[in-house]
Amino acid sequence: MVKEIKRDYFLEQLIKREGNGLIKIVTGIRRCGKSYLLNVIFYNYLINVKKINPNNIIQFAFDSIEDIAKLDKYLPEQKTSFDSNGQKLINNRKFLLYIQEKAKNPGYYYFLFDEIQNLDEFVRVLNGFLRHENYDIYVTGSNSKFLSSQVDTEFAGRADRIHLLPLSFLEYLSGVDTYKRDALDEYIKYGGLPLVQLQKGENNKAKQALSILNEIYIKDVKDRHPNIDTNNLNDTLHVIASMISTPINPTKIERTFQSVYNKKFTNDTISNYITWFEEGYLLNKAFRYDVKGRKYIGTPYKVYFEDIGIRNATLNFRDIDETDIIENIIYNELRYRGFNVDVGVVKINTKINKDGKIQYVVKDTEVDFVANNGEKKYYVQVALRIDTEEKKNQEYESIRNIPDSFKKIIVVKEEGKHYYTNEGFLRISLIDFLTNIDSLDW
Repeated sequence: MVKEIKRDYFLEQLIKREGNGLIKIVTGIRRCGKSYLLNVIFYNYLINVKKINPNNIIQFAFDSIEDIAKLDKYLPEQKTSFDSNGQKLINNRKFLLYIQEKAKNPGYYYFLFDEIQNLDEFVRVLNGFLRHENYDIYVTGSNSKFLSSQVDTEFAGRADRIHLLPLSFLEYLSGVDTYKRDALDEYIKYGGLPLVQLQKGENNKAKQALSILNEIYIKDVKDRHPNIDTNNLNDTLHVIASMISTPINPTKIERTFQSVYNKKFTNDTISNYITWFEEGYLLNKAFRYDVKGRKYIGTPYKVYFEDIGIRNATLNFRDIDETDIIENIIYNELRYRGFNVDVGVVKINTKINKDGKIQYVVKDTEVDFVANNGEKKYYVQVALRIDTEEKKNQEYESIRNIPDSFKKIIVVKEEGKHYYTNEGFLRISLIDFLTNIDSLDW
């Protein structure tokens, strides 16, 4: 049974920004719940908690025929405008007349605008609204132009961006009536897109995820780059999906194409594809950080999906390697909690015997994540299970050799009470980590 899904963290982000004199822009991967956050959750807060008069909350959805029809009486002679992709735009002069009428009385007004990119010259319109001290502006957008991670630069410093992630596991858990263990298994497979999780049955969830991938995300990149080869784009995403948790770069992907698909791509083409997926928030790069040297290593880097269900849909729900998936989920969970997340590299001097002679070589070992937020820093290692001494030494080697005193955490899928090891590392189960927002500080 599906219950109401709570998104308290992101509601709090909107509340903190009330009346700050900026345009609040809710960005995020498509179908992650931006409209619901703004027009249901935040709207209900304004009505029920702040006791705002509904007449002082002006909502407008620029993809709603019903809302658009409200503008028909204004300036009927105005010509229709289109964007670069031939999409019909809402006339801004008509809309401004509508707002002037709705906000004609004295008082403080909240503007909640959905799919704002469908308004002609929306940046100029919104910037103009900022001249009114009694207007507080919140917008969402979902097409290729608005999805660009550079959108806030269009507002010349007048925007405050709230990036909405798909449902965390704790948020997902708040909306289902099932055991944590069963819910986690489903989350690992189908991710956190609300529309996917609202479907009944595994087949319907899989179909919905595939539909969103092909009809929205891939189509969005094609809309922005009409001359792109769709097969090559899909193949690139497929290769990346099969390599999450593995350091990659365009050259490595190029070699994979040659060996698996017998195709030749240039590095520039592959780099462009990755960038375009990043711009749509489908993928995120995690750069490698030399912990001892305190510097970034340019390439290779790791790539994670914004939603693990879409990653699995890319592979048609085959090749469900739980170790890689859990790593991706923890990466997103750390971002959800406000951390900047890198992949840690710890260089270790290792003694080897070569041709009867003892030599010392420098070996790179990996800490899955280095999470930073202000003065806080955590090192997080991820494992499906640690059931042998060999596996323990393998997972602990890198964090044992970190020279600073910041907290080291090992997250394992196997259930059990959290505890500190003899070496001072916090060992915690995946379920406990995901369902306790303060688990890093246990």
